[in-house]
Formats: sequence, C-alpha cells, structure tokens
Amino acid sequence: MADEPRHVRITADGVMGKVEIDGADISRSIRGYELQHQVGGPPVLVLHTVPHRGLDFEGLAHVAVAPPKQDEGELVAAFLQNVDAAALERAALARDDLDDSRHELTVAMLQQLADWAQGRT
Repeated sequence: MADEPRHVRITADGVMGKVEIDGADISRSIRGYELQHQVGGPPVLVLHTVPHRGLDFEGLAHVAVAPPKQDEGELVAAFLQNVDAAALERAALARDDLDDSRHELTVAMLQQLADWAQGRT
C-alpha cells in the first residue's frame, strides 16, 4: 500500500469507468477497482491490473494493487473437493424444504452446498 494518500478521481456511468491518479488516466492499465471507505479513515482504492501492462499512479487515497483474482472455477472445485459427502447427505435429508418432487434430494443437496458456500449452516 502506498505510504502517502494520492489524489484519485473516478468517473463511472455504471458500465465504463475512468480512473485518474494525480491527474494521470490509468484506465487502460486496470481491469477493475474496488473503493473501500470506513468512517474515520481514508478511502482505500484497490486496483486490479491488466496482465502484462505496467501501472503508474499517484493520488489522495491509500492505493493497493491486488493480486490477480483466482479463477471462479478453481474456487468452486476447491470448495467441492472439501465437502464431506456423508455430511452433505445428512444435511440435505434434514432440510425442511424437501417437497417430494422427483429430484428433491438433488435440489436439497445443491441448495445445501449453496448455503455452505455462503457461510450459512
């Protein structure tokens, strides 16, 4: 993270955005950004860079360059590899939303996996 805050200007229309750091447009060097702000502290701008492009910046927010995000498929596969099949079956059969439909157990298992993935028990 940068030691000193930088001047940051972000203009976005909901689809496209322009990011300037100390007046320099860095939009072509990034594929996304996250702006975080907690009361009492300075904003933090996290930049997700385009692979194999340099990035120069300055500004009045603390700026961090994030590592590349892990592929969603890899994340899902890692999650599923750690699921205890017996625990999944028990949890699915204990659900109160089973409905006697043809694929009720499969639906319950998928819903249970979604619940676990979101931290719900």
